Amino acid sequence: MTRADNTRYLARAAAERHQKTLERASDAIERLDRTGRPVTFSAVAAAAGVSRAWLYRHPGIRDLISSLRSSPATSSPAAQRATAESLRARLDAARDEITRLRTENATLRHQLARQLGHNRAGTLAGQPASNPPPLHPASPAEPCHSDMSTTQNP
Repeated sequence: MTRADNTRYLARAAAERHQKTLERASDAIERLDRTGRPVTFSAVAAAAGVSRAWLYRHPGIRDLISSLRSSPATSSPAAQRATAESLRARLDAARDEITRLRTENATLRHQLARQLGHNRAGTLAGQPASNPPPLHPASPAEPCHSDMSTTQNP
């Protein structure tokens, strides 16, 4: 009596097992990276339930682990890494803040120069400088040309 050829079932089972093992390894790498834990061959092998030798034998997995090990971006979890779009948004916000602060700085310098000018004019005329004209903080900044070095832009 001859036995039935079951090799195709064995081959299919081995292929499914191989695919599931690859998925477990990929999931383990993603989970380690997402949580900020170091992605090393030992950590991936323990998380995926495979041997380190198995990880080294599969070029795709080996290259992925190697790239994550040598990447400086792995110092923070994947969820915390900035995207190019978020970096652009932060840069735009910083530029807007710088523009606002420069305008405010110019306004304050102008107000200070006016105040000092009124104080100086009152002192030269022999009057006390106790009643200077009111300052208007909401007034737009005008270019200030004074002989005082503190009011000049660097």
